[in-house]
Amino acid sequence: MEGILTNTSENNIKHIQTAHCENGVVTTLLRHHGVDFMNEPLAFGIGAGMFYVHLPFLKVNNAPAIAFRIMPGYIFRDTCKALGVKVSRKKFRSPVTARAYLDKKLEDGDPVGCQVGVFHLPYFPREYRFHFNAHNIIVHGFEDGHYIVSDPVMETLTKLTPEQLDEVRFARGPLAPNGQMYYPINVGEIDEAKLKKAIKKGIKKTTWWMTQVPMEQVGASGFNYTAKKIRKWRDQLGERRAALYLAQIVRMQEEIGTGGGGFRFIYAAFLEQAAEILGKDELIRFSEEMTKSGDLLRYNAVRMASIIKGRATAQQNFDEVADAMSEISALELKTFKELRKLRL
Repeated sequence: MEGILTNTSENNIKHIQTAHCENGVVTTLLRHHGVDFMNEPLAFGIGAGMFYVHLPFLKVNNAPAIAFRIMPGYIFRDTCKALGVKVSRKKFRSPVTARAYLDKKLEDGDPVGCQVGVFHLPYFPREYRFHFNAHNIIVHGFEDGHYIVSDPVMETLTKLTPEQLDEVRFARGPLAPNGQMYYPINVGEIDEAKLKKAIKKGIKKTTWWMTQVPMEQVGASGFNYTAKKIRKWRDQLGERRAALYLAQIVRMQEEIGTGGGGFRFIYAAFLEQAAEILGKDELIRFSEEMTKSGDLLRYNAVRMASIIKGRATAQQNFDEVADAMSEISALELKTFKELRKLRL
């Protein structure tokens, strides 16, 4: 196989570093196919990536599953769909079959997105390696016995051996990738009218997820659900396990694909761009509210870190974290309800 597949310079793909992996893959793949205006905030906003959910019955790393973004793969799916870009997605049962299909795409000169687990990624810093299977990378060549990888959260291109790539593509556990790969197959003309329509669709979809789902664990109300849980954790679980549950929130908020605070800042940037493209100055106010929510989340992460490190473990400290979660819930519920009513 070596010497047959294209290398980076030949397929001319440009590595783009972004805060969030799936945003980065969407941005890089679409730009590679000529969508020059695409950037991380637009990908996140059109793809309706903003979200919150608390799933107490699903455990990740022995703590409740909490997500600050929409399901993995949805940003790519919805961004492409809104812009009229046809895509292909494939999963595999066998690493042999998955590798053969990937090699065929690379021989054709097509970079592809791959879902992988981060625990066995050798270029990841050790402190960031844990069992999270919804990371996204681009594989776009093979050279000197290694696949050439554009990982959007890394500063430069990286490499993986075939065995290393097989291992992360078939990592086991929740959200197992099963060798999933995806790529655009037909990118038509995207004019200003289509872009405006896609932005409006993304905003409407996000406001639906954040305000209309009739489950208290989902959307803006989900923060208040988490707040109620946090008030009880110290008595129910004990200080040590309650701190581990808070650590799960901090990890999902600040480390997994830029998390809650970071996602709010990206969405604020998206609304700024949307205001200019749509000619709707009213969107600037909503952008400012999103920045405020991101700041509140970051401040609350600092409070939780004090509990996790054992510096402040009284019930009052847990209540302060819960109070902040309730404040964020009220802020985002008000913001997204008003945004939903805005005539775009």
